[in-house]
Amino acid sequence: MNDEFTESRDGWPALQAWWDAAGWLMLLGGLGCMALLLPSYTLQPGEPHFLIAVGFVGLWRYALRAIHFARAMWFLYVSYPRLRERAERTGSAADPSHAYFMVTSFRIDVETTASVYRAVIEQAIDCGYPSTIVASIVEYGDELLFRALWESYNPPEHIKLRIVRIPGTGKRDGLAFGFRAIARDTPDHTALVAVIDGDSVLMPGVMRKSAQMFHMLPKVGALTTNEYCKVLGSRAMSEWHKLRFAERHLNMCSMALSHRVLTLTGRMSVFRAHIVTQASFIADVENDSTMHWRLGRVKFLTGDDKSSWFSVVRHGWETFYLPDAVIQTIEHPPNPSLLQSSRQLMFRWYGNSLRQNSRARNLGPHKLGWFTYYVLQDQRVQMWTGLLGLSASLVASVRFSFYYLMLYLVWIGITRCLMCLMLLLAGHRVGPSYPILMYYNQVFGSLIKIVVLFFPDRQSWTRQKTKLASNLDPFHTRFNALSSQIMLFSACSVFAAIVMIIATLKSPFN
Repeated sequence: MNDEFTESRDGWPALQAWWDAAGWLMLLGGLGCMALLLPSYTLQPGEPHFLIAVGFVGLWRYALRAIHFARAMWFLYVSYPRLRERAERTGSAADPSHAYFMVTSFRIDVETTASVYRAVIEQAIDCGYPSTIVASIVEYGDELLFRALWESYNPPEHIKLRIVRIPGTGKRDGLAFGFRAIARDTPDHTALVAVIDGDSVLMPGVMRKSAQMFHMLPKVGALTTNEYCKVLGSRAMSEWHKLRFAERHLNMCSMALSHRVLTLTGRMSVFRAHIVTQASFIADVENDSTMHWRLGRVKFLTGDDKSSWFSVVRHGWETFYLPDAVIQTIEHPPNPSLLQSSRQLMFRWYGNSLRQNSRARNLGPHKLGWFTYYVLQDQRVQMWTGLLGLSASLVASVRFSFYYLMLYLVWIGITRCLMCLMLLLAGHRVGPSYPILMYYNQVFGSLIKIVVLFFPDRQSWTRQKTKLASNLDPFHTRFNALSSQIMLFSACSVFAAIVMIIATLKSPFN
């Protein structure tokens, strides 16, 4: 796997390589200079420091990351190639009776929309299966565009187009309308449905590779695909998104080894048709909610991919990941500023994950498997451990010496460079800004997760600019907001107290 096709679209791969080399030299040189400036006593026994206490937490965190990496490498280079080799030999036996391509589109620029529609039509033609393209559309202009492209391709008779016009009430309604349109065809157990977002361009062979894998893995109810991105934003914004997709690829490979990926990404996932046409599945996607012990019932505005995953897994199906079935997403950052854009996007992504976490854990290891169950448990503490090292080093630098903060930054630089090497071995390009962006994601992402944990009812889309409306009376609305603030303050106070204790510990070698 590589992202050559992404880089080639940038138009300057040679210059990119030179910039990357120069950047890595500057980064490694800076880390070396910082290490040389450290006095020898910072690592000597007998000095007051926090390294031992924080080290135990760090050992646990890095051990889990190493396990993910080992699992991902086994899946990517041993397990999956063997499975793919057997799948390629199945021939026409793996062909579905029908392939549905369901596209949802709302408030996306014309150029992106046209690219997505073209790719879907070409995919339906190239796969060779009897196919129906279901376009779930809000705006009349998108319908005109789709019909014009359809006529220009003049597809064969075994490919049909179905336009589903919906009100602009959100993506969940668009998905539900599309699923109901497919349900009216009463597809059989071999039919497949590809759910495609309006900013996702399918690369060649995605549906055929997916169909082969469904044939090979009869317990898999849905699968998701590998993603690369083209970012319509600054260089820093582009690198931040590409890092996210590289880390996603590694984690997906690890979880796919257990046939239990943790999300069916809304950008592009493929389902068995008889699953998505069930009334219970459609209801899960259209009107999903969870019961919070303090805030009552919280309706899900975003996170339709989490809802579809939960519905599939709840009914006993496995989920999977195809590293060689690729799509390209066209990213439209909600704000020119990386800080503002990442804040909005993280708030949505992490909110979806945390709202899903509790009920997913309640499914238990018998449906999730022990490793997946542990990963979900780990999500509850990950936000706090991500801040522990920085917080303790800041306190220790004030209490003892500034060199402890410098030592911590050197350690962070070295470990993040090693993590970048992991991403490189997984087949992704790594830029010199990745170590810095990794740590930015860790610290800033932890802060966002903590806020979201205590404000799970706050949700909004970034493109549609819509927010979840509260149906509570003014008293309960104010009470919920105040109780969330009190809970957040209390939790942060306890965390600060623990950090103060850890950061002022004396070494046991005294």
